[in-house]
Amino acid sequence: MSRNKLLKMGLLAVMGVIVVRLFFIQIVQHDEWVEKAAAQQTLMNVLKAERGEIYMLDGDEPVAVVMNATVYTVIIDPMVAEQDEVEKKLTEVLGDKRVAEWGDVFQDKSRRYYVVGKNVERRAAEQIAEAELTGVWLQASTKRVYPEGELAANLLGFVNADGVGQYGVEGALNDELVGTDGLLKTVKDINNVALSIGEDNIKIPAEDGENIVLTIDRNMQYNVEKIIAGKAKELGFQNVSAVVLDPNSGKVMAMANYPGYDPADYGNVKSAADYINHVVEDPFEPASVCKTFTFATGVEYGVMSPEKMFVNNGETTVDGWPIRNASQESFLLGDQTLQTAFNYSLNTGSTQVLRWLGGSETDINAQGMARLYDYYYNHFGLGQATGIELIEATGLLYAPEQVEYGVASTYANMTFGQNMQVTMIQVAAAIASIVNGGDYYTPTVVAGKMVDGEFVKNEEPKPVRQTVSKQTSETMREMLYGTRRAWRSNGTDKEGYYVGGKTGTAQVIKNGEYSFDETWATYVGVGGTEGELPEYVIMVRVWEENKLADGQKHALPTFNAIKDYVQDYLRIKPAA
Repeated sequence: MSRNKLLKMGLLAVMGVIVVRLFFIQIVQHDEWVEKAAAQQTLMNVLKAERGEIYMLDGDEPVAVVMNATVYTVIIDPMVAEQDEVEKKLTEVLGDKRVAEWGDVFQDKSRRYYVVGKNVERRAAEQIAEAELTGVWLQASTKRVYPEGELAANLLGFVNADGVGQYGVEGALNDELVGTDGLLKTVKDINNVALSIGEDNIKIPAEDGENIVLTIDRNMQYNVEKIIAGKAKELGFQNVSAVVLDPNSGKVMAMANYPGYDPADYGNVKSAADYINHVVEDPFEPASVCKTFTFATGVEYGVMSPEKMFVNNGETTVDGWPIRNASQESFLLGDQTLQTAFNYSLNTGSTQVLRWLGGSETDINAQGMARLYDYYYNHFGLGQATGIELIEATGLLYAPEQVEYGVASTYANMTFGQNMQVTMIQVAAAIASIVNGGDYYTPTVVAGKMVDGEFVKNEEPKPVRQTVSKQTSETMREMLYGTRRAWRSNGTDKEGYYVGGKTGTAQVIKNGEYSFDETWATYVGVGGTEGELPEYVIMVRVWEENKLADGQKHALPTFNAIKDYVQDYLRIKPAA
């Protein structure tokens, strides 16, 4: 065979291969290659939704306390970017905002999309834009700004590096705040600039998150935080929490924790425990403030009144265990009224009410325990979530049939707030219902939304159930006021104002036993104009690990300071 024929046959074979290959590309693999071409020619950008802002109230006017600032993500197309030029300029400008190593960025140039910088401030972004680097572009996004610093940090929470709300309002209402991202799909040029041509253009606008207005009064929040910080230092305790509630609506006016933290620098804390909002997330044994619930139950069933007498021997025995009073003064021994038991927080008095609930003078029986549990759990909502718009703990409240041993002694302890765990918001909401006429309002921190610059208020809250009768409510108000009128008010209540309250000092369980070297101190107080329904409920908690806190010595003075401020700030008028 001649050389020419061999050459012709070779050319025909090559052409055959090309034709077969073209057939596969154009016919068999047509859709696959069209998709690859479209991918190189199409720009797909996520249109980021703007996170909703958070407001507090200044009077009736919403004031932004959590806002957004524009920051930028820096993205590189390794296929078209000039590596040396990009490395030199961006290393200088990005600084600690650079999130990728250059060797990794340019290792695989087929990626076409590589994030090299996050949370880049506007000034640096402008320098990058002015450099006009090929294959480099900026994507605007937002970061959270907290103009009030540490104000209400444990209530507000923060947003992490991935844009997800953590703790507080930011975490609990993340779905409402985050919004829904949109999408832009369009033909692009070599520099990834979108072109306004093409039949397949898609633009789905982003839906920004909701702007939420809280019921929190900004001025009250600031001053309550200032008060508890001062009291923590004055009294020598590391932790103080307080909540101020409107008992006639369930609206939270202030929710404060000391110490706090800076949500803009949320990583600068000792541990994750610093993020906790102790008012709603931290169940504890509230101690004798629960006598309010026990006595209210007794009044409801008609087995007691403030004037009813019982015999106080300083201690009583249940299931073989002695239940003692903290106050052992001789003048408290013998026949005493239930009002005296309330004033001096006599555990023997609350235990006796439990016996009477079962129709007995001497024994704690199934009927008495069932009645107490029913009111604690179903009426007052203790040991279960309140429904407030925050991350909250449920606590622990044992039904009689759930107690494995010592059920009578367990329930005797529950009458004065031990052998159970509740949150401050549960107690405050339940106390509010007892003093406002019997109406239980779900506590709330959300007042409404900002829509197009206008404050759209939520509907006014309505009671969800009745906890006690109006007559019982009136009786319990007088018992709470009576305790303040006794020696426990420390002379702080001005003429014409009605202020009531109850202390609590709880032993802390350590290693399965009650400790003698650590206690929690609580005080719950209510007040307003004499002769009218209370206008505020304030609960305070004071504690520190391995330290003895006392309701009378530590929680009560803190309450008094907050009460004086709130009374003046709300312009509550004394009776004529």
